[in-house]
Amino acid sequence: MKILGLTGSIGMGKTTVGEMFARLGVPVHDSDHAAHTALEEGSPVFTAMAKTFPESWCRKARTIDRKKLGTIVFADPEQKTLLESFIHPYVQAQQLKFVSAMRAKGMKNVVLDIPLLFETGAEQRVDYTIVVTAPFFIQTQRVLARPNMTVERFNSILRAQMSDAEKQERSDFIVQTGLGMARTQQQVRAILHDIQH
Repeated sequence: MKILGLTGSIGMGKTTVGEMFARLGVPVHDSDHAAHTALEEGSPVFTAMAKTFPESWCRKARTIDRKKLGTIVFADPEQKTLLESFIHPYVQAQQLKFVSAMRAKGMKNVVLDIPLLFETGAEQRVDYTIVVTAPFFIQTQRVLARPNMTVERFNSILRAQMSDAEKQERSDFIVQTGLGMARTQQQVRAILHDIQH
């Protein structure tokens, strides 16, 4: 079984490309979704995070307020590192469970959608890496169309991520999403063809 690591900066179209793989019968694991489940009561790291970030702990709803947590960690790199020390091992464990389950089902390929693929060293755990990209003006249009997004917030997210150019340099495959859906779909099919031959 081939494990494909899918990544890309905000607004590049990574989610859309993941959906294309899924429609072609390739199971996709969403690391962002797994990270969100870590913040839900019942996850093995929930209690520790609630104690570590009490300002974000909503006792009434028994949930961690993601917005409050985001404000805390974006303002303080040490707090961000601390949060990642809970989230990253949890997400990695979920990825391993997913890969094992798909291998048991006899799947030929799986995709791990990992926004911080290179930043977390996850490229060591996949067979191929794929970066999703688009011209900067298209990326900007997409991101600023999101609710509650500002230019300042967009820029701070970009500063926190590895540059698109470096991701492209380090990837085995590049998917350009600025050329329309049909062209993007062709590139996804071509990747699946290439890794089988």
